[in-house]
Amino acid sequence: MFYADALLLKPPMFRQLTGVSPETFAALSFALAEHLPGVRRPPRHCQEDRLLMPLIYWREYRTYAHIVQTYGLSESAVCRTVHAVENALLRSCAFTQPGIKALTRSDIVFEVVVVDATQCPVERPKKSRSKSGSTRNSGKKKRHTQKEQIVADTR
Repeated sequence: MFYADALLLKPPMFRQLTGVSPETFAALSFALAEHLPGVRRPPRHCQEDRLLMPLIYWREYRTYAHIVQTYGLSESAVCRTVHAVENALLRSCAFTQPGIKALTRSDIVFEVVVVDATQCPVERPKKSRSKSGSTRNSGKKKRHTQKEQIVADTR
């Protein structure tokens, strides 16, 4: 899908296909214009198409080969475009998520306890002379795992 085709879509359909609203797309395009580095020769597609490429890539998890068929570029050109747009948007600092420090400084008190349990593969344990030592047997055949449980409380 090219930007000229996307302009004809209604806002809910535009958001469904790209993951952002048309207003956010305009803000992304403005930030991209300021922070995208200059190139030696002009790109084959307009700036909005270059922004639409990574949005579709992130939204649909399409491979570069699929995007190549849509835009008529090489895989390396698509890869360079996706990374250039991503880096330019990161440099703009207008679309970043708050970090962990911002969340811990907030006055919100969470009443949530998160429990996660899993078995992680480990190397084969060494034979131990101590019979009283704990074993790492998970009960699975031909697999050495260690049972791990994480309990997090925000208080």
